Amino acid sequence: MVIAMNVRCVTVIYHDLIDSIVAALEARDQYTANHSRRVSDMTEQACIALGMNEQEYENIHIAAHVHDIGKIGIPDAILMKPGKLSDEEWAYIKMHPQIGADILNKSQTLQPLSKIVLHHHESWDGGGYPSGLKKIDIPWGARIIAICDSIDAMMSDRIYRKALSSEECMNEIDKCSGRLYDPHIAKCIIRGWDKIVEPIYK
Repeated sequence: MVIAMNVRCVTVIYHDLIDSIVAALEARDQYTANHSRRVSDMTEQACIALGMNEQEYENIHIAAHVHDIGKIGIPDAILMKPGKLSDEEWAYIKMHPQIGADILNKSQTLQPLSKIVLHHHESWDGGGYPSGLKKIDIPWGARIIAICDSIDAMMSDRIYRKALSSEECMNEIDKCSGRLYDPHIAKCIIRGWDKIVEPIYK
């Protein structure tokens, strides 16, 4: 009984810690915080569609919630710039997965999330960052988050463009499957689009 209570207490503290990190992100950048919540919700549904149980996908779901936490370390002038980024500014943006992983690695409890966060911008063909990993060398959770992250970016209004429609976004994911995205995961998300993606934007 005491052991069970301790496990529950650790779980509560763990989730409280995540909520505190997200609150810090929200205080810095409202758009990024809302984006992270949508990606987290979508990732959870994608994991379920992929046949994972809650114990298997818990860390992936939480990593999705904090996948952009490294943007706390990006200067405001770059993070919130309305126009096109210069090459130097883009190099700063590309540092955010490493910054996020470094933040998470400072907590023994959160270390299991760090590799997922570090590699969520890797591409199936090896053209992503920060490490240029390809195919199954990319952590499973990072591959799932990469697709959900892209979907929300495409389906959200930006200063420089309007959001894509659901159909346009789905076509883009399909078109980039096997190049940017794990084709198995992309196929599963497309197949379950009405349950995984559509409810997020209603």
